[in-house]
Amino acid sequence: MQLYGIDFTSAPSRRKAITIAGGHLEGELLVLDQLISLHDFPSFESWLQRPGPWLGAFDFPFSLPRELVVHLGWPLEWPALIRHLRSHTRQELRTLFKAFCDSREPGNKFAHRATDLPAGSSSPMKWVNPPVAYMLHAGAPRLLEAGVSVHGLHAGDPQRIALEGYPGLVARSITRQSYKNDDPRKQSEERRRARMLILDAVTDGAYPLAVKLDVGAHRSALVDDPGADLLDAVLCLLAAAWSWQRRGQNFGTPACDPLEGWIAGA
Repeated sequence: MQLYGIDFTSAPSRRKAITIAGGHLEGELLVLDQLISLHDFPSFESWLQRPGPWLGAFDFPFSLPRELVVHLGWPLEWPALIRHLRSHTRQELRTLFKAFCDSREPGNKFAHRATDLPAGSSSPMKWVNPPVAYMLHAGAPRLLEAGVSVHGLHAGDPQRIALEGYPGLVARSITRQSYKNDDPRKQSEERRRARMLILDAVTDGAYPLAVKLDVGAHRSALVDDPGADLLDAVLCLLAAAWSWQRRGQNFGTPACDPLEGWIAGA
C-alpha cells in the first residue's frame, strides 16, 4: 500500500506549498520514499486522481461540528453538507460563524467535534489562529469531487482512501516545545532542536503511535525546514501508516458521528 501524509494550506503558492510525504511499510518499518511540493490547487486536484491503491492522512478538518450544522439548518449528510459549504464564500462563512460565536457565553464560543478534544485540535469553524475553516472550505470539496473514499464520511473509490490527520497530535505526544514558525524573525535554534527531537523519537518509535520511521536521505531537509511543512507531512504519514496497520479494526478509529468524522490516531 502506498501511504501519504499531506500538509495542507488553503492558499498554496511558491512560498507556501501543499507538501506531501510518500512512503511504504516494510514489515513494521515505515520507509520515507519522497517529499513533494504542490504550488497550486490544479496540481493538488491532479494528484488526488492518481490511481490507487493508496491511503493518505490529510492535515485539514473534513467536516464541521454537528452542533453548528444543526444550528445553521445545513444538510446533515456529509456530501450534501460539503456541497453546501462550498457554495459560500470565505467571507460569508466568517460572518455566519462569528454570529454563532457572538451569541454564546465567553469560554464556549466555538462548537467542537467529538474528535477535537482527544486530538487537541482547533474547532473547524475557526477562521483565525489557525484559519482551519478556510482549510476545510478549500480541502473537503476537492476530496468529494475527486471521488475518493473519505473514511467514516463518504464511500468513494475504495482504492483511494482519505483520512483526516493532525500533525500536532503526533508532535505534542513527543514534546510541547514549539518546533516551527513561518515568520523568519521567530525561526530559532531552539525550534530546530525540537524538530531534531521529534525526528529522533519517530526514528526510534519512542512515541505513542510507535511507528518506526526510516527517513533515508531526507533528514537534513526535515530538520532545516523552519516552517516544518515537510515534517508535518511526515507526521501525517506516520498517522497514515498507523491507521493502515489497523485497517482490520476500522483503521484504528472508534465508531464516530458520520457527519463529523474522526482524526487518525486520536
